Amino acid sequence: MNQIISLVGQSTVETLIMVFFSTLFSVIIGFPLGVLLFVTGPTGIMPKKVLNLVLSRIVDVLRSFPFVILMIVLLPMTRAILGKAIGTAATIIPLSIAAAPFVARVIETSLIEIDPGVITAARAMGSTNWQIIYKVLVPEVLPSVVSGITLTIINLISYSAMAGTLGGGGLGDLAIRYGYQRFRTDVMISAVIVIILMVALIQFAGTKLSERIIKRR
Repeated sequence: MNQIISLVGQSTVETLIMVFFSTLFSVIIGFPLGVLLFVTGPTGIMPKKVLNLVLSRIVDVLRSFPFVILMIVLLPMTRAILGKAIGTAATIIPLSIAAAPFVARVIETSLIEIDPGVITAARAMGSTNWQIIYKVLVPEVLPSVVSGITLTIINLISYSAMAGTLGGGGLGDLAIRYGYQRFRTDVMISAVIVIILMVALIQFAGTKLSERIIKRR
């Protein structure tokens, strides 16, 4: 029993590290990309057809890759950056790249749903494009952004579990190496239970935070 607790505890920490940093990096990449997709789009405040088309296609291509295949494709880049292609740290790179396009689309969709009258009113008051973005658009979409990031984190937990098939570490790796390959059903069940609890807690926290933001408006 103590061995199971030790193994699951260590793997849970590894999963949390992967999910935290990959969420951070995917938001850093995806948030501005989503804003750029909106402002350069047909209904945006600075329409640029060619730029929007290029960015949109890049996002679509990255989103179409199954995560396991994307992880394999990125092995050379991961090895070049970190000197290794497996392990907790190495998995953060493909996780971030896999989640960033999703974040970008979430942000873009949330911005598209904003009432155009809000932007028109901001322009009538003499706001610049940059002021409209960070004083009007971003505050308006915060509840949707929180919900989107919550979904992103849940997806990353799922991706991190799949990364275990390639030695990515974390609960997925534990379930495969100890649970499946060594026929330790108790270890596999423990890993699955922790993943389920993790997803439930994150969904609960995300929902509550989104509701709190809406109430403070």
